[in-house]
Parts: sequence; structure tokens; C-alpha cells
Amino acid sequence: MSEATRQVLQWVAGLGPWAPAAFVLLYAAATVLFLPGLLLTLSAGALFGLAKGTLVVTLGANLGASAAFLLARGAARGWVARKLAGRPGLSAVDEALKREGWQVMLLLRLSPVVPFNALNYAAGLTALSLKDYVLASLLGMLPGTVLFVYAGTLAGDLARLSGGGRVRTRAEWALSLLGLLATIAAAALIAKRSKQALARRRISF
Repeated sequence: MSEATRQVLQWVAGLGPWAPAAFVLLYAAATVLFLPGLLLTLSAGALFGLAKGTLVVTLGANLGASAAFLLARGAARGWVARKLAGRPGLSAVDEALKREGWQVMLLLRLSPVVPFNALNYAAGLTALSLKDYVLASLLGMLPGTVLFVYAGTLAGDLARLSGGGRVRTRAEWALSLLGLLATIAAAALIAKRSKQALARRRISF
């Protein structure tokens, strides 16, 4: 974790009851700006725990994803179209979304091989409605969100997430890792099924 990122997250953590709202806005902004969200997702687990961390990441990611979708559909449509012009799978995605709507979008969200930030903008160029996009995104992002927020809870706080802090006992690590492995197994199964379903539809990204 870079020093700048750590300082921003520490500032958010110091906002007390306003920290969750600030984190949601931070995550949304990062999503719109094409910044990777993995570190923020892990940090949500360290800062807020599993339940609240999952909630703030879900809100932030979906707020940012919806903003990117609307930008691609409106003011930034030309720029997005030029940026994604070399994506051979975009036309196939558009056709599949016309036929099956939110179900295909859900599969795209569940698949680990589809880049999250690029899909946010690409979806705005398709015929998918905003309502179906939001519904599919909410459901499809949840397994991965739970997985990485849970991984962040293993650190316990930002100091340990960035490499410092108290070292956990062997028993603590064993119990925590057992839960993490179970979560990984569930997420991997979901991802595998979604990838197979997309392959049957001849969709790649």
C-alpha cells in the first residue's frame, strides 16, 4: 500500500460516524476514474468488518459503476466508444444483452475474467436498461465483494494490512483461513459456472 493511499484511508477512518459515507464516495470516485478497487475492498474489511465492509463496498462500487454507465451513455459516449473500439467481444455482448438482458449482465459480473471498470463503461454503449444494469451489478458483484472484504478482515486494521501491527496467533490464523478458504471455494464455483455460461453464448471480453 502506498503512503498516499494509507494516509487517505487513515483520514477516512478518522471521520468517525461519517467514515462509511466517505468511503462509499471514495470507492465510487475510484471506480469512475478506472482505479483498481481491490485494495479499497480489502481496506473496507480492515476498517469496518465483514458486514459493514461489504455494505460500503457494494454501495460505492455500484454508485461508481452506475455513474460510469451513465457517462458512457451520455456525455462521454464518443470517448468511450473510441477507447473500446478494439474490444472484439463488445458486439457479441450487445447482442446477448438484447436477447437476454440482465441475465447476461449478471454472468458478466460474476465472471472473474471480465474487467470490472471496462465493463462499467462498455455496458453504457449497449441496449441494456439502467434498471437491469443496476440489478445485475448488485447481485453479480456480491460474491467477489464478500470474498475480498473477508480477506481484509484477516488483517484487522490498516496497520496490519500495510505490513505492521500485532501478529496473530496460530489458532486465530487457522480459524480465519478456514473461513477464507470456504469463501474462496464458493466464489470460485460461482465464477466457473458463469464463465461456462458465457462460453456457451460465445461471449468473450
